[in-house]
Amino acid sequence: MTKDTVADMLTRIRNGLARGRRHVDVPASGVCRGVLAVLRAEGYIRSFDEIQDGRQGIIRIFLKYGPDGERIITHLKRESRPSLRLYKKVGDIQPVLGGLGVAVYSTPQGIVSDRQCRRLKVGGELLCTVW
Repeated sequence: MTKDTVADMLTRIRNGLARGRRHVDVPASGVCRGVLAVLRAEGYIRSFDEIQDGRQGIIRIFLKYGPDGERIITHLKRESRPSLRLYKKVGDIQPVLGGLGVAVYSTPQGIVSDRQCRRLKVGGELLCTVW
């Protein structure tokens, strides 16, 4: 059992991309579903499905590649950790790579991208960055 499910999910995605896998499986959790919904909306993954296994459940993530098989995700980093939480006010939220990347935040409005944080005028915990 892992204590940091988001870090475990990001590591499995990185490893799957490095091996050229079509999909990876991760244990289901609400935070992982929220992060994956943001990644799907931003175009970094194709989709994800939930598989019921009679216990916690499994999320199958379908990875996305370019037309020549190149990886869409080149950087995937867990920012806030259980030992060091990173919180940002709405005024401190900057675009990732000038808007080419995306940061995922956990806010009182749910798990949203940095663009949505600025639009909703809400801050929160910086979960991860992707580009």
